[in-house]
Amino acid sequence: MMLSLRLLDQNGRTVFSEQGEGEISCVIDREYEPGDVYELTGPEHLLIRMDRLVDESEVFVPSGTMHWKVPEGEDRLAYAPYAFEGRIHLVTVKEMPATVLASERKLARNPHDLRGHTDFYPHATANVETRNEACFAARNVIDGMTTNRGHGTWPYGSWGIGTRTDASLKIDFGRDVQMTGIGILLRADFPHDSWFQKLTLVFSNGQEKEVTLQKSAAWQYFPLSCTVSWVRVERLEKAEDPSPFPSLRGIEVTGMERKDKKDDE
Repeated sequence: MMLSLRLLDQNGRTVFSEQGEGEISCVIDREYEPGDVYELTGPEHLLIRMDRLVDESEVFVPSGTMHWKVPEGEDRLAYAPYAFEGRIHLVTVKEMPATVLASERKLARNPHDLRGHTDFYPHATANVETRNEACFAARNVIDGMTTNRGHGTWPYGSWGIGTRTDASLKIDFGRDVQMTGIGILLRADFPHDSWFQKLTLVFSNGQEKEVTLQKSAAWQYFPLSCTVSWVRVERLEKAEDPSPFPSLRGIEVTGMERKDKKDDE
């Protein structure tokens, strides 16, 4: 399928464009300016890599067109140093192979997720991010990074709840998917950090699951079998610990595309 890529400036003018059948690999010779946005048009399922320092992402684009705003200012702190800087930028966009699309894989991983509203998925949002800082943004739990023995800017980004007792985080897949399990990775910068000893997973189909967590720097996995379009983490219960700083480093959802349209029983 034909793919189309455009780079638009803050006034909506096209400053770069490229097309390709099934794949685009291009070099943009231009320093990014505030307000620059990429517009990608193609199939619903894409593999994208918008900078050499950002890992490739599988994204779902329900409308067939997605907009990706080049991170700037505070938001750049969620990415590796020197990402999106300089004049030379390598960008690749690919149609997802059918074999990958049919497989079981990590459905929540998206290093290219952006804060705020997006038109592509998976996408993470929360009702609080500590001090509104990018290093504590919801997107960090799906960025694919697993460095959790520190805190602060990259590579230690996490979701910080700012001591809110009603904190919640939602991961939206943009369509129904078949979940097979979920993994939770705590930020484990002990003794600076406390940890969540319990939390509740709420699913778009109305189901809920309370999980108990251990004080650990390792992934903690929970098998699940349900069809959902989103999952929300809420009712986070902090452990009895002197530190006021519990945080999540990662959420990993395994599963596959929904194979039928029947509702769960």
